[in-house]
Amino acid sequence: MEEKSNAVELAVEITTAWLSNPNTRVAPEDVHTFLKNSHAALVGMIDPPVEASADQLEASEEYQGAVSVRKSLADPEVIISMIDGKPYKALRRHLATHGLTPETYRERYGLKADYPMVAPNYSKRRAEVAKQLGLGRKRTVPADAATEDAAVSEPVAAPEPTAKQKTKRSAKNGARADA
Repeated sequence: MEEKSNAVELAVEITTAWLSNPNTRVAPEDVHTFLKNSHAALVGMIDPPVEASADQLEASEEYQGAVSVRKSLADPEVIISMIDGKPYKALRRHLATHGLTPETYRERYGLKADYPMVAPNYSKRRAEVAKQLGLGRKRTVPADAATEDAAVSEPVAAPEPTAKQKTKRSAKNGARADA
């Protein structure tokens, strides 16, 4: 009981200090609200409510999936969203529109860490296309290309200049000699 009366005194002191600040301009009805809020905060710090843990449990149970986990993974062509119950091939963009990441989505609905974000058949098709395109492999030089590279790297003799090119060179050299 003494702590609660102490909370009232502290709330009055806080409110008085707040009002004595020359920069504080307050309407009279706001003083009562401030006093009430500061008192509630002080009482909450002195004697924390026991119901806080129950509220936290309710908040985590507040999110009920639109479908069960088993039903969301029943069709290998799509994954059904726990948020709205609609089918998707991949959930990432859908989750982003709701402000979620895959981790927060799994946490919100109590899903395991290995819960997929992409439908299994869609994932297989994407993997097949990637393999056909050669993605994910190191580049290898075919045997034909290796012999062509070797031939290119050997020094090649420069072709002999034509008669016309020889006369142009001699004219340039002669002009330089004259200058």
